[in-house]
Amino acid sequence: MRDGFLKVAAVTPKIRVADPEYNAGVCIDAIKAAAFEGAKLIVLPELVLTGYTCGDLFLQDTLINEAKEQLCRVILETKDIDALIFIGLPMEVNGKLYNVAAAFSHACVKAFIPKRCLPNYAEFYEMRHFAEGNKEALFVDFAGQMVPFGGDILLQSDAIEGLCVGCEICEDLWTPDPPSTALALAGATVIVNLSASNET
Repeated sequence: MRDGFLKVAAVTPKIRVADPEYNAGVCIDAIKAAAFEGAKLIVLPELVLTGYTCGDLFLQDTLINEAKEQLCRVILETKDIDALIFIGLPMEVNGKLYNVAAAFSHACVKAFIPKRCLPNYAEFYEMRHFAEGNKEALFVDFAGQMVPFGGDILLQSDAIEGLCVGCEICEDLWTPDPPSTALALAGATVIVNLSASNET
């Protein structure tokens, strides 16, 4: 952050539905390109590692496990990038599937933020596949790291004084009491929102 300003990148790579390996590749390229331009906070869409429109493929372990493996790949291949990065994927925790934002930097996963308000009207049917995210953080084991998982998490950077990031996912913003309000009141100086849309 310089004079109170921070370069942020909102990245939308062209992905393939239900192809986490391909999607991880284009996400890595996009992250590197944003970092080359000086971005210190890089945000990719919700469910970008699988695509938002997987439908009942979200119920397949093969897809969920591959998304997790490809998240590990993205984290490893961007370990030298000096930025806080958010990327979306489906994630199973304690037998439930969540729409999650993974926050990471320098090969360290800082947090998993689950979507709390699931749209289930008109063309949206997320409740068919995903569970509502929790507010209070619990810890989950991810690749040998114990990582906080929950909505009420603020992320700070030792390298960027004054930066305090809160995160919500798409529909969370449109509710009468969005998570971003509480996060801002708790000290967030930047709110990121990972979003995507379905076929319609």
